[in-house]
Amino acid sequence: MALIIGLALLVAAGFALERSLRTWVLEPLAGLGASVRRVAEGELDHSVAVEGPPEIRGLGSDVEAMRLRIVSELDRVAAARADLDDRNRDLQRSNEELEQFAYVASHDLQEPLRKVTSFVQLLQLRYEHQLDPRADEYIGFAVDGARRMQALIDDLLTFSRVGRTTDTFTTVAMGECAAAALASLSDLVGETGATVRVGPLPAVRGDRVLLTSLWQNLIGNAVKFVDVGPPEVEVDARRDGASWRFAVSDNGIGIEPRHADRVFVIFRRLHGRDAYGGTGIGLALCRKIVEFHGGTIWVDRGYRGGARLCFTLPAIAGEDVR
Repeated sequence: MALIIGLALLVAAGFALERSLRTWVLEPLAGLGASVRRVAEGELDHSVAVEGPPEIRGLGSDVEAMRLRIVSELDRVAAARADLDDRNRDLQRSNEELEQFAYVASHDLQEPLRKVTSFVQLLQLRYEHQLDPRADEYIGFAVDGARRMQALIDDLLTFSRVGRTTDTFTTVAMGECAAAALASLSDLVGETGATVRVGPLPAVRGDRVLLTSLWQNLIGNAVKFVDVGPPEVEVDARRDGASWRFAVSDNGIGIEPRHADRVFVIFRRLHGRDAYGGTGIGLALCRKIVEFHGGTIWVDRGYRGGARLCFTLPAIAGEDVR
């Protein structure tokens, strides 16, 4: 009888212990787990509040503190992202306004400059050698200045049009663009005795006119900026992940590493006009064309024996060099 009573008390104690364990430990832990899952699933505004023994309440407090820190960090990130979006919109609007101003200003300057240039050239044609030598020199300065201003305005118009006149891209064979650029540069190539070797090039998605202009500027610079001996220019392309990497290498005067970024600034010249002609817009135009097509352009700082300009363009799936 005593054994039966003892067993009954033991069973009753077990049930009481199990109920206490469920009430004081398992249920609070289940509640904590449910709250944590809700937070993990994205309900970051769900507060983690747990009842139970001090240890479980302490664990719940730690989880709640972690949730609050995560919410605070996410709020900070969201605020920074919103501020960045605002700045990007302001920058885009500023760039658009600047391009619009450049286009309008250069377009509106065309007619009065054309008139000034015409009359100055007429003055030179009619009165050259009829005045004193100083007057002839002054008229020559005026004609040269008017011509350079016309070239600057033409280049500025070209620069401002990039990205504004293209609605859709087509598949463009870069080899054909390079060949068209070489045809435009035939006089310069012939005068300098340049050798231009163009390797197999792929097709890309882009604007044919802009990509031809890109090659014309890059190859033209490679031919022009030579100190001694006939220019030698190499054009090639190779696959680089999801992009094509193009390179134009020459045996010219090179570009010092400290000027590797400056050369892409509009109207920034590294040499005097007497040494090398041009307006200083060529590489700035190249950068704008490349970036408009989703690529990047840079100076190969490690290249020796001249200059090497490299740029990337997104590759078409399955496209190879041809």
